Amino acid sequence: MGTRDDLLAAAKQCLAERGYARTTVRDIVAASGTNLAAINYHFGTRDKLLTQAMMETTASAVQQILDAPPADDPGDPAVRLHAFLQRLIDSFTADRPLWSANAESFAQALHSAELRTEFGVAQAQAREGLSHFFADDSTDPAVGAVLQTLIGGLLIQWLVDPDNAPTAETLTAGLRTLSAAVRPD
Repeated sequence: MGTRDDLLAAAKQCLAERGYARTTVRDIVAASGTNLAAINYHFGTRDKLLTQAMMETTASAVQQILDAPPADDPGDPAVRLHAFLQRLIDSFTADRPLWSANAESFAQALHSAELRTEFGVAQAQAREGLSHFFADDSTDPAVGAVLQTLIGGLLIQWLVDPDNAPTAETLTAGLRTLSAAVRPD
């Protein structure tokens, strides 16, 4: 690995161990075996490095969830959605430090126009990727928007109050009810 990759790996490790707000440039330098100038040279700022690390880690986690073996009946959208939501919830539990750092990074973006712009681009890419959820050969931007919204809301609920957060069953049932309610007659 080169210096840039070493910095990214160290930033990912620090995010998992310390969170976004508590990770310092000194932490990253110590974990990477590089120097402060390398952060500035390759990323410009600590926030840009942490944002890149967070986006890569989150995208990888979501891609693993999407790439998991298909549900019992992958042709049934409800079964596929339920399986996706369950894998997502399992990831929130298994990879809590990653998801906590993810939520923390969004709070940091409230104070930085540059971070908001970077997150906006990443969110648009996520919506595009999720728009293929029900069929690889077709895209529906509305599907991407709904799934991204579900992921964000579900994440916060599972981080703050996992004992009372909705289950995959609850969400799937609720979406069925909503779908029937908004279906044109």
